[in-house]
Amino acid sequence: MSGWNLRDKVCIAGVGTTPYGSFPDNDSYGLGAQAMFSALDDAGLEAGDVDGLLVCRIPSYEQFALMTGINPQYSLPVNMAGRFSAVSVMLATQAIATGAAKTVAIVYGNNGRSNRMFYGGGEGGAWNPWGMTSPGATHAMMYSAYMHQFGVGTEPLADVAMAFRKHASLNPDAMMRKPITFEDHQSARPVCEPLKLLDYCQINDGGVALILTSAERAKDLRKPPVYVSGYARHDVFDQAEPRLDYWNPVLSKVASEVYARAGISRDEIDGLMIYDNFTPTVLFTLEGLGFCKQGEAPAFIANGTLELGRGRWPTNTNGGHLSDSYMQGWGLIAEAARQLRGDCGARQIKDARAIQYGCATNISTSIIFRRD
Repeated sequence: MSGWNLRDKVCIAGVGTTPYGSFPDNDSYGLGAQAMFSALDDAGLEAGDVDGLLVCRIPSYEQFALMTGINPQYSLPVNMAGRFSAVSVMLATQAIATGAAKTVAIVYGNNGRSNRMFYGGGEGGAWNPWGMTSPGATHAMMYSAYMHQFGVGTEPLADVAMAFRKHASLNPDAMMRKPITFEDHQSARPVCEPLKLLDYCQINDGGVALILTSAERAKDLRKPPVYVSGYARHDVFDQAEPRLDYWNPVLSKVASEVYARAGISRDEIDGLMIYDNFTPTVLFTLEGLGFCKQGEAPAFIANGTLELGRGRWPTNTNGGHLSDSYMQGWGLIAEAARQLRGDCGARQIKDARAIQYGCATNISTSIIFRRD
């Protein structure tokens, strides 16, 4: 793509995650620090090597830097919304490519479960003008419209939930590892019709950190580099949620750019990491990014397309937000890096060379990561 000069210039050199669960004696600073030091150790670096810092859901980047002994020349807090996980990777990539920093730690710490965070109601959001009380309500309304428009039921949502739970059963760190059946999904407790309990993400405390540096420097570090090959972002705020276009037009713009920038085709992607705050989002994202036409995602995934060892595009191999933990996209990006390094054991995608991350929100994003 004309004007794009960031392909493979920056790499993920270190990945760190904490256990997930309820840790009332910890906070977002402690969880973020734990993840960051794990990521530094993964890369074979020390705190003094970090000269760039982005933090998410950590109240003060200054306090975090002081606590962890780093003195960055480039620092920034980002919005707490999950859409900013990919945005953080983009900002770090730009900082390194332009010389604003050499090695950037992007750090996420979330103690939402201990703080009884419900991600709705008084916490605000675009759903409020319509009397919605949570993001779940907006996604329920969108999927109700989708069902009516395309003549489908809730069966495709079960396909998503079962596939990701299957992957979680192979992940020793996932929160929900017990396999589920179609009947389990269909008979689960309704939360906001047509969505049921197993259509919702797992809210937990935890931390995720990524260390990014230049491709040249990454080659000398402890782990194989994971290249940020291409990314695209488009924002759309022309209407309040729920969006009854299912973000399809804006995701189509993202798709048209991300493959050109990465220099590869959709058919060269070996696995997907899709932001799955709720099961319908996975269908919307697959359609918007062009893996199938609009309205065809239910048929597209019906024969195990998303399943490891069975389908063409294994998706959310750590279990995703639905079964691993809701780390707001950060855990999915960490999983992409680990897959490309071959670190995933029983859930490893064989010979994975390119993984695509996608997020369907009012800031819609996609990143393609690859290995050498």
